[in-house]
Amino acid sequence: MVGLSSTEAAAALARDGPNTLPAPRRRPAVWRFARQFLHFFAIMLWVAAGLALVAGIPQLAAAIAAVIALNGTFAFVQEHRADRAAERLSAFMPAKVTVRRDGRRTTVDAGVIVKNDVLLLESGDWIPADSIAQPRADLRVDTSLLTGESEATTVEAGGALYAGTFVVEGEGEALVVATGGDTRLAGIARLSVNIAGTAGPLARELRRVVRTISAVAIGVGIAFYVVEAALGIPTVDRLVFGIGVTVALIPEALLPTVTLALAWGAEQMAHRRALVRHLEAVETLGSTTFICTDKTGTLTLNQMTVVEAWTPNGRATVDAPGYSPKAPIVYSGGDAADSVARLARAGALCGTGYVFESDEAWRPHGDPMEAALDAFAHRVAAGWEGNQVARPPMARFPFDPRRRRMSVVVEGMVLVKGASDSVLPLCGDDPSATAAVTEFTERGLRVLAVAGRPAGSRLPATAAEAENELELYGLVALEDPPRPDVRASILACRRAGIKIAMITGDHPATAAAIAFEVGLRNPNDLVLTGAELPPGDDELGALIDRDGVVIARVSPEDKLRIARALRLRDHVVAMTGDGVNDGPALREADIGIAMGASGTDVAREAADLVLLDDHFATIVAGVEQGRATFLNIRRFLTYHLTDNVAEVAPFIVWALSGGRFPLALGVLQILAIDIATDTFSAVALGAEPPGRRTLDRPPVRGRLLNQTVARRAFGLLGPTIAVFTLIAFVASFLSAGWRPGQAFPGGDVLTAASGAAFMTVVIAQGANALACRSSTTTPGALGWATNPLLLGAVGLDLLIGLATLYIPPVADALGHSTPPLIGWIVAFTAAGAVLLADRIDKRRRARHRTR
Repeated sequence: MVGLSSTEAAAALARDGPNTLPAPRRRPAVWRFARQFLHFFAIMLWVAAGLALVAGIPQLAAAIAAVIALNGTFAFVQEHRADRAAERLSAFMPAKVTVRRDGRRTTVDAGVIVKNDVLLLESGDWIPADSIAQPRADLRVDTSLLTGESEATTVEAGGALYAGTFVVEGEGEALVVATGGDTRLAGIARLSVNIAGTAGPLARELRRVVRTISAVAIGVGIAFYVVEAALGIPTVDRLVFGIGVTVALIPEALLPTVTLALAWGAEQMAHRRALVRHLEAVETLGSTTFICTDKTGTLTLNQMTVVEAWTPNGRATVDAPGYSPKAPIVYSGGDAADSVARLARAGALCGTGYVFESDEAWRPHGDPMEAALDAFAHRVAAGWEGNQVARPPMARFPFDPRRRRMSVVVEGMVLVKGASDSVLPLCGDDPSATAAVTEFTERGLRVLAVAGRPAGSRLPATAAEAENELELYGLVALEDPPRPDVRASILACRRAGIKIAMITGDHPATAAAIAFEVGLRNPNDLVLTGAELPPGDDELGALIDRDGVVIARVSPEDKLRIARALRLRDHVVAMTGDGVNDGPALREADIGIAMGASGTDVAREAADLVLLDDHFATIVAGVEQGRATFLNIRRFLTYHLTDNVAEVAPFIVWALSGGRFPLALGVLQILAIDIATDTFSAVALGAEPPGRRTLDRPPVRGRLLNQTVARRAFGLLGPTIAVFTLIAFVASFLSAGWRPGQAFPGGDVLTAASGAAFMTVVIAQGANALACRSSTTTPGALGWATNPLLLGAVGLDLLIGLATLYIPPVADALGHSTPPLIGWIVAFTAAGAVLLADRIDKRRRARHRTR
């Protein structure tokens, strides 16, 4: 084909635009940042700040605004990690390509490729645009990034070639028929863009908790405002009380603490070789109930390996996976070594793929199966230097899907390699070879037959002339070996109550064999293909909602539907993947998990979690850390809500007394407790390590604010701290000479009493932090030093509390001063009371569980 002229190409480029994938529309960062200050929680605090200004308390308004800014900034930072999967698809568009322009061969940027350009393709080239192979084209193309099929596809004249795929063997011309946004690759990009990120279980639960607590706070504030109006309390005092109750009941530091806890969980998962791209994925993985896993590169090593060879004179068994030429070989049969060496050399000479040494490891080049044959030759054939340094073939008859074999003439021999049922009939009848084929296929191995004969003096002109009167050299059995730790990881998932399905583009027989080998499926478990999936999501979900199902030959749209159907059945779905074709499904799933070592940039950008080592076992480690993180969030929610009870109690007493009983805690003191002295302990609770039996129970699901949290915060620990806070306040007045029935003194006595109430909450919260490490086990049984961060945080919180007393400007701003001795005694007694109440409660619950 002549190809386009430069003038024609320039006109087409101006008309159709560049050969680039369309970038997704994104809202400006300024808009996304501003949105963080306009949600329900933020609006409620804005109203409180406005009321504080109306009431003449600008310091309080400024403090509340600071809280809003802190929460909004944390939320924006988390959201700013949003993925750009469609943008990164451009990584699979090659930078330079070879075309025929103006009647001659020329190299141009991939971005200027246009329709009707003629591509000149050869082994190693990325395909830049959707094209049609032209006459005399003979290509083997790796389409795994689009289809998930691990075996290279043969494309001849008239066959379709797609942007983003890779030529592993052969050469030829192709006519471009679609560029840029019209390619199949762009279609997958649009699927990814059109799928909105789904809110995970944690996000939904946090919204529910925030709305519930906020509604209660507003309701209580309004109710007491009405009561105070009936009692004739001045409007300004009523506003102060309403704001105080609202601020006291809202755990202002909850959202930042959640973000920090997720960040800590992400850091721990990074140590276990899992990179978290979106913080919420830490908890979502712990809530997972269904894992849809790919096969190649996830359950397997993605390294084709010759595991066994059969020859008429004996066998060889290879006892090592992967491409490394060094591996133990076990021979059976007197002349097995020589015949296996001949078989290996012949098989490797038939291909162009090979292995090469890089960074003290051996890596494949070209077709993975041919690289495996080259590695096998290195292992068994003395003096083999690799087919890339062998003498070029005098003739090559490429693989033909109709013949299902290929042949070369090299070193004076005709060598043939192909499917066993295609090659064996050309070699005469050998029952032992047929039996070996049956044995290998029943084990799920991929079988190739290799044969040959002397070439003679006349070079064959056709494959038919070459492929006759052959001698069978033998059979090679290949597999993509399972990862050694996969079976144990699958068992761990099942102990954890998680269902697993294999979703792959491979052949169903190959997928079923691997699934059986790694323990994912039993002999009678369901095996389906994408074509057999029912059209409706409800029917699809009912069919595949079972453990051990294998679904092969799936398309990107199939994987998308599978994720959606399972989510409609209330599953929290984790979807693994490594190719371009996996991007949409990774986004649709509750949590997308990409392979970091063997995966594509597209998959990694579409995912929430990236496995840096590609080990399925890393998913199990992530599930454990995710479950621990969810429980930790529930722990510090209990911790936050407990001091909210203690903080609101003084306002209730003040209101019920008609304002005659002074406020033990002011609004600024409450904010100081919530933001300053409580934060470090809450974050340290978020670092509580997983328990020994974290994976020996069903997935962690349900409400963050459940019955246990509510009972312990509102019915036990909170009231305990509230009572001692008021006792410390009253005891401080008594030590100053005040007696019941008298008017409460103000001035220094009041500020000292308020300081006693403040420090009682701070010190008791230190004990509460230790109690909240578990809802069933006492701190002593857990080990006081098993979370050293918490001990340091409790000490730091205490130091911050003391600083607010002894730094005069801070103490004056908060309205308190150093407590009297009796105040300190009550404060430390409160810590002991919290631990005692916690111990009694946990023992009572333990006795109840054992009945």
